[in-house]
Amino acid sequence: MFEKGYILSYKFVEDGPQGTIKVALKYDPVNHVNAIRCLKRVSTPGLRQYVGYREMPRVLNGLGIAILSTSKGVMTNKEALGLKLGGEVICYVY
Repeated sequence: MFEKGYILSYKFVEDGPQGTIKVALKYDPVNHVNAIRCLKRVSTPGLRQYVGYREMPRVLNGLGIAILSTSKGVMTNKEALGLKLGGEVICYVY
């Protein structure tokens, strides 16, 4: 999400056995509107949503991104489509 411009910065904090990730959200400096309008969870533990690369979801007609967990790692729907990979749809971001 940092590479796509949805967050300002992030850092890893070692405060125990698991650690924490601190995220700084990005805002428009003029009218103070956040960059992430909606973050919608798609897959749940009770109902996993899997797609092939031919059925790749388009979020807001291509303006948003879908985050997928693939066999090559976590990536956006556009990256997965370029590699012809399918996977589990984690969430939609727009």
